[in-house]
Amino acid sequence: MSNLHQAQDSPNIDRHFDAIVIGSGPAGSTAVRELTAAGMDVLLLEAGRELTEEDFTPPVYGKPKPMGMDIMTRAKRMLGSRQFNQARRSFYSDSSSRFLVDDLANPYTYPLDAPYLWVRSRLLGGRMHAYGRVLQRMSDVDFKAASLDGVGIDWPFEYADLAPYYDRVEELVGVYGDADPGVEHPPAGRYLGPGHLNEMEQEFKRVVESRWPDRHVISWRFQAPFLDRVPPGIREARKTGRLTIRTNAVVSRITTNARTGLATGAVFIDARTKREHRVTGDVVMLCASAIESVRLLLNSGSSRHPGGLANSNGLVGHYLMEQSMTLGFGDDARRPGYFGPSSQCEEDPFYGNSGGFLIPRYQNLHGQTEAYKRGYSFQGLAGRVPVPEDSPAMFGFGAGGEMLPQYGNHVALSRHVKDKWGIPAAHIVCRPDDNDRTMVAAAVRDVTEMMQAGGYRTNFVASTFGVHSKHVWPDFNPAQRAMFRVGIRMSLMMGVSIHEAGGARMGHDPATSVLNGVAQSWDVPNLFVTDAASFPTGSTEGPALTIMAVTARACDYITRAHAAGELTRPTQDVVL
Repeated sequence: MSNLHQAQDSPNIDRHFDAIVIGSGPAGSTAVRELTAAGMDVLLLEAGRELTEEDFTPPVYGKPKPMGMDIMTRAKRMLGSRQFNQARRSFYSDSSSRFLVDDLANPYTYPLDAPYLWVRSRLLGGRMHAYGRVLQRMSDVDFKAASLDGVGIDWPFEYADLAPYYDRVEELVGVYGDADPGVEHPPAGRYLGPGHLNEMEQEFKRVVESRWPDRHVISWRFQAPFLDRVPPGIREARKTGRLTIRTNAVVSRITTNARTGLATGAVFIDARTKREHRVTGDVVMLCASAIESVRLLLNSGSSRHPGGLANSNGLVGHYLMEQSMTLGFGDDARRPGYFGPSSQCEEDPFYGNSGGFLIPRYQNLHGQTEAYKRGYSFQGLAGRVPVPEDSPAMFGFGAGGEMLPQYGNHVALSRHVKDKWGIPAAHIVCRPDDNDRTMVAAAVRDVTEMMQAGGYRTNFVASTFGVHSKHVWPDFNPAQRAMFRVGIRMSLMMGVSIHEAGGARMGHDPATSVLNGVAQSWDVPNLFVTDAASFPTGSTEGPALTIMAVTARACDYITRAHAAGELTRPTQDVVL
């Protein structure tokens, strides 16, 4: 990891930059690569630190244990690391918890009747150090969803417009996967190697596809390990010599020119000294994650932009979306001690081997056929967690359901709560509706019937709306079952998918959107928001790969428009 420690807490920032990028996750790491490759001088602001070799000391595991709860491990994180929100996430990994925030320093609020779990990273590379690494494309099923069912607005481009940028970012980060004939959605990508289904997953595939021909069980499409621990975009940008990185830079607001209304740069607070700094640039790119970018827009109001930046139509913060979650967990006594990890790519000594199975969305793909709009897809694991030799093999999968865009689901600034640096906390309102309830009921049915068809014993089926199994964890005692029922309700709430999107959506019309088709603010021509805040609709896929592709496409426009001096002119409905 020779290129760790290269970011500085106090590099020379007393100069004017071509572009300032705020946030270093999927969007920010892609942005710095694209902009520096085109010759632009870029400042990257990251609120957290850069990781060191010590952060990636491989965990020491004891003997495998039977599947069950991890209450004590979570409790230690809640108390010792002050992660009373982060440690509640369903897909818990103690090794990746070190990459998530201290919740006391980084608070947020929500209504008492609408709890929300906001899982966050503040590190160079952001949640790229803590996410599941599944990278799937979206398609016109997503981009034209409003035309198909009349809810929301379409994206301001089609799949064909984004496909070349999907190609570009897949080649940058490296993705394993298969072409998967017969699967229309999501589209296949450019893969550097094949996917992998182990023996248990291949048997599940045979059972499911023979009984339900419209359900395809395919391998994960996942990112290759980056063993130098630096996201590939940042690594490539550093090579150009045109990237300056300022870590521990907690951005509080974007600055603007009172006369022109253009963005002039940003104000940030040193995370350790709490000293305030100002930086300037021709272009500002917000890449801080959906909720955080909206929070910064709202906190960047001025006399010229009284309701917050880019918010002349009052839409900033609105149409927040997440995915509902339906989770089924079981085991297979026919395979005691079974463990089948992936082996097709280089092993990661810290994270282990990625892999598992996916069942892409199969509902409402060619018209409205279900009692709900949109649909859900599955992501799961079979036999990929070590268990004792005499214990049944593990099986688990979850359905991520697409939430419809609703004006009332929104991010605002808290009136009373501030973070450690004095910045107003985000107030998050994300309430599921009747469509979500109907969809989850269908997902519960499908989870149950597929587990039964596979011959697995059911330990539980639960969702965003509660526990659906009459009996849970047959091998637990009554006290353990009671603890599980309480714990799962604290975990399976909105936000648990960690796929939040919306709040500054793209569109063709300035009256109904915040950004145009290249994620450029209608109000502020040199301001771009390319993370998932820009999404007009959600999806059943994770947002990471589309965030990268949308960012690469926006940067293609930025580099040309910046060179031509066009970013001071009023924003137009750009068609690339």
